[in-house]
Amino acid sequence: MFSLINIFRVTAFLEGVSYILLLFIATPIKYFGDDPQYVKMLGMPHGILFMLYVVLAYMLKQENAWFKANFRMVLLASIIPFGTFILERKYNKAIS
Repeated sequence: MFSLINIFRVTAFLEGVSYILLLFIATPIKYFGDDPQYVKMLGMPHGILFMLYVVLAYMLKQENAWFKANFRMVLLASIIPFGTFILERKYNKAIS
């Protein structure tokens, strides 16, 4: 039921959403509206989700014997806006 890949997929989705909210909503409000409240509110959960994403990716790398290129692509997806969503779409196409 709760496999490592499913936990990773949920974490990737949440990390992607938190990153988008932080970049495109909280940061502009901080700099253009002089209100850092949203960055403070979203920064910590995003940081925790990012660290969890990296740890889970490393665990999956060990479990599935990913090549270095695959592992790098997964890590790169976490720092590119919308990267985790693109990775999920690519993953779903590979399964289908």
